[in-house]
Amino acid sequence: MTDAVATTQTPDARDGGGTTDPAPVARSYEPTERTVPTRSRERASYDRELVHSILDETCLCHLGFVRDGAPVVLPTLYGRVGERLYVHGSTGSRPLRTAGRGEDAPGLPVCLTVTHVDGLVLAKSAFHHSINYRSVVVLGTAHQVTDPDELRTALDALVDHVVPGRSYDSRPGNAKEIAATAVLRLDLNEVSAKVRAGGPDDEPEDLALPHWSGVVPVRRAYGTPVPAAGLDPAIALPGYLATL
Repeated sequence: MTDAVATTQTPDARDGGGTTDPAPVARSYEPTERTVPTRSRERASYDRELVHSILDETCLCHLGFVRDGAPVVLPTLYGRVGERLYVHGSTGSRPLRTAGRGEDAPGLPVCLTVTHVDGLVLAKSAFHHSINYRSVVVLGTAHQVTDPDELRTALDALVDHVVPGRSYDSRPGNAKEIAATAVLRLDLNEVSAKVRAGGPDDEPEDLALPHWSGVVPVRRAYGTPVPAAGLDPAIALPGYLATL
């Protein structure tokens, strides 16, 4: 597979801390047997920019792994720094214990998914109802972050992935808090995106039926920030929240 390459500009921490990466980076991830869907292959994409945009638009993922021979899927927070995802956890959580500590630890085989629902697709027939969505699936082996500097970078990335700019406007974790927090590292190597957009795919013979059809858009919106009880009235609403 031949692919165009580009020098990546990294505008924020998600892309490596605002530096320019001189190394050429392929514009697309390489498809693998596990990332090529068996159905609706035309919706699959391996475009790096698309994958990053889907990952950066939300902060909640679902992490799947095998525990005691049975599949488990857990919702959790994540953050992206360049071609690496950091997944939040507790030092007492099963995934973190299974992944092990140190560079020689075997790690934890995982499947991480992120999905946005963009619209409800209502067709003339029940069979052709659908949703418009954008999703990313990441496969790989997750490892626990043990390097202190990387761990602080990961924790800042997790906070800023939820609310950009927040890590600079909050107290950093102290030694006790950091000791109670664990982070999994998952590199973006085996990755695919899948997108469905547009209206319903009605059968020609159903078009004359007297049923409404079309798309109901679904959007995420933030409400007005509510100050905590006891907050000093002199502390103004930060700009990064006013424009969230």
